[in-house]
Formats: sequence, structure tokens, C-alpha cells
Amino acid sequence: MACALTQGYNLDCREGIGGLKEVYIIELANVSAITEASGIVTGITKATGKRFWKYSLVRETSSSTETITANTQNGTVYYAQQVQIILNKKQASVRNEVMLLAKNNLIIVAVENTGKAWLYGRVNGMTMDTGSLESGTAWGDRNGYTLPFTGQEEELAPEVTEALISTLETAG
Repeated sequence: MACALTQGYNLDCREGIGGLKEVYIIELANVSAITEASGIVTGITKATGKRFWKYSLVRETSSSTETITANTQNGTVYYAQQVQIILNKKQASVRNEVMLLAKNNLIIVAVENTGKAWLYGRVNGMTMDTGSLESGTAWGDRNGYTLPFTGQEEELAPEVTEALISTLETAG
């Protein structure tokens, strides 16, 4: 059987924490190859002069989610991916970049607060189909952007090695 199980799962230490601390974003068209084996990405080939852009995130605001979507009657399964980032403080430079993000098909590397990183939109890309800019009401409310990116892939997001993270902002 091609989909035979290969391992079980044991409880581990309780040391997990939630949330994202940063994301790296590039246009899908500017990635020509991804080196991955057994769910771990060790290399990303970028087009000449192209790079990932780093977005630092405010703690406890941004997240990633993968939803397993299967249909027994049709014999199908795919993975719906979402990365939602929050950017505080409405300003012209961020506004201009948000409009570019909304027009593109993207690859996103999301780095969790645990230090682990995951690659979303590997084959089909991630798009921003909705989003919002809020002024807030009270003085303590957020003034900024809520940007949800969604995608659909045939596999769950692979893990990205720590060594590779340090090269994402280097131009190809």
C-alpha cells in the first residue's frame, strides 16, 4: 500500500509556544527551485537580483493555519493554508507595499516563536483575497493592517532549516 503508516507519536516536553515572530515574502515567479527532502527545505533558488523581504511582527498578533480538506466520495485531499499578519501603524510606505502584496502570487516563509519555520505556497502560491485597514476607535486600539494570505497545496507546508532562513534576504 502506497500510503502505509510509518510511525507513531509520543508525548514530548511541554515547551511549545504559539504565534509568529516574522515572515519572509517573495513573488512565486521569482523562485525557480526548492530543494526539499522528507518535509525539510534546505535550499531555495531565487531569480537573479531577487530576494525575500522580511516583515517583523508584533508578538501575539500573527498566525499560520493549515486545514486538511478531504472528500471521501471523490477520494481527494488537499491542504488549505493561511498566514495572517498584523502590521501596526497606517502609513504611506506600508500602504504602497500592501497594494503590491495584494496584486501578487507569493511564497511565504513563516517563522514561529519556537524558532521553527515553514514554507507556505510552495507550488501554487499564496494570495491576499481580503484584508483590512483599521483606525481603531479608542486610543488603545490598533491602528494598522490585517493581512490574511491563503493558498491550497497538495502537501502540508514543509519545514525550512535555520541555516536557510539566514540566506533568504540575500539576492539570487
